[in-house]
Amino acid sequence: MRFFLKLLGCCIAVGVAAWLVPGISLVGGTSAWMPALATAVFLSLINVSLKPILRTLGLPITVLTFGIFALIINALMLELASALAKGVFGMGLYINSFGAAFVGSIVISIVSVLVNALTGADEE
Repeated sequence: MRFFLKLLGCCIAVGVAAWLVPGISLVGGTSAWMPALATAVFLSLINVSLKPILRTLGLPITVLTFGIFALIINALMLELASALAKGVFGMGLYINSFGAAFVGSIVISIVSVLVNALTGADEE
C-alpha cells in the first residue's frame, strides 16, 4: 500500500513539474495524467533500484561538491525515467534541456516529500 501512495505522490509531483518548469511537458496519452503516471512508474522503479547504487558510487564527488552532485544524479534519473516511459509506453515527459531536468528534479523532490507527508506514505 505504501508503494502505491508513493507512486501517487510521484505522479502528482511529475504533473506539477510539467506545469511549473518551462522546458518540461507531458507528451502522448489520451488523458492528461497518463504520461505523468507512466513517468512516475519508471521514476519510482529507478529510485528503488538504481539510485542507491549511484549515490554510493558518487559519494566522494557529492562530498567534494557539497551535495550538488546528488542533484545532478536526480536530474539524470529523471532523464532516464522520461526516456524509458517514452520508449515503453509511448508517452511521458519531454525534457528540453539538462537545466530543465535539473530544476524539474528539484520540484519533483519537494512536491513528492510534501505529498508523501500529507498521505502518510513515509510513516513506518
